[in-house]
Amino acid sequence: MRVAVRITPGSKMDQETANWDHCLQHAVLSDVGLRRANNQDAVAVLLADSRETWLRRGHLFVVADGMGAHAAGELASKLATDTVTLTYSKRMDLPPPEAILSATEAANAKIHNRGQADEEFQGMGTTNTALLILPQGAVLAHVGDSRAYRLRGDRFEQLTFDHSLVWELRAAGQLSGEITSEHIPKNIITRSLGPNPTVSVDLEGPFPIVVGDTFVLCSDGLSGPVADEEIGAILMSMPPEEAARALVDLANLRGGPDNITVIVARVTGPQVTKGSGSSGDFSAGPRTARPVHPLLWTLLGLFALISAGSAAMEYWLAALICLGGAIVSGIIAMAVRYGDGGEVSRFRGQALGKGPYTACKAAANGEFVGRLERIVDELREAATREKWAVEWNRFNAYQTQAVGAKKAADYPRSIREYFHAISFMMGQLKHQRRQGGSGSGSVLDR
Repeated sequence: MRVAVRITPGSKMDQETANWDHCLQHAVLSDVGLRRANNQDAVAVLLADSRETWLRRGHLFVVADGMGAHAAGELASKLATDTVTLTYSKRMDLPPPEAILSATEAANAKIHNRGQADEEFQGMGTTNTALLILPQGAVLAHVGDSRAYRLRGDRFEQLTFDHSLVWELRAAGQLSGEITSEHIPKNIITRSLGPNPTVSVDLEGPFPIVVGDTFVLCSDGLSGPVADEEIGAILMSMPPEEAARALVDLANLRGGPDNITVIVARVTGPQVTKGSGSSGDFSAGPRTARPVHPLLWTLLGLFALISAGSAAMEYWLAALICLGGAIVSGIIAMAVRYGDGGEVSRFRGQALGKGPYTACKAAANGEFVGRLERIVDELREAATREKWAVEWNRFNAYQTQAVGAKKAADYPRSIREYFHAISFMMGQLKHQRRQGGSGSGSVLDR
């Protein structure tokens, strides 16, 4: 699901949107995977439609991975993405970090109440990872084990903490000796939206933004089968739309055991990064006048009236004292009406969270190209063995271009062409499945 604004061609808003398209590319893809009957993931994007909105609210991206029997997980994730985007857009009175926190808490309450009201949905829950790209930097609100990453140059970082049993035990120093992460089920999460009336939400950031930064939000249907180094190498080699498709295809090649959802957002122009990484101060926007208690206006008027009367009667000392009282009352009234009054965030100048939590070097190199080369060869063998009706000329053309790029040591292009071949063959595989072809489980070993 994408949340968008209807734009009239040729309008000022249309021109503003063209500016954002130039400065920020993004792609969204959600796939049911190979072993699930329905997709319990949900996704939402809310882009700023003007410079004013960008300065005040930024761009919002959300991924949720639902949990629960029957349609419960699907409902929970949709309630999460819908409520987070809608509530964030309405909470203009709050600075962005507080607004996204409030929106996430509102989503938790809505999911919990819906679960309590219907026995079929009791206990349903969802992960929720929301990314704000703001002038001050990137801010995240996070619950569960869906993830947010950032690629800068060749450094690939995980910005969120997995609320899973494995990560919690590791953070507590309890994974050592004979008990390792391999002995702990990876699908046990310790925190989600919905099961409880309240939830603890991680806020992370602000992470400075520069041109070229690429952010990824994904469900564990991607981060489980595909290693961080591989995600980084794919992002380095492809534009967002192709990268999203390649990531989903690779996860499906590894068995597609879960729903797979990914958002790729790449900063391509200075308009988005202007001011990023500055003081980290957040405000709700331009100051607005607030009500002043009538007593202050009464005192101001009373002091002014007495001062004028005293001056007329040449009681100069009394006139000066009352004039001073009028001035003080006026200053206090203006401070109440136009002062900060809490509009500056309580997060002013304060780093949120402890991320990044992991980091690795991403490399579009010959080693990764060789891995893809073997995958493509195995796909060819599988297609021949299963007697798929494949348009071989197109597949062969992609493979030939990939081999040529490899020989020229143009590894990013080789990766891109190999994934063109992989995506093409995965399309053929899905077609065979729809036609009742054989095969279930993992297409290729990892």
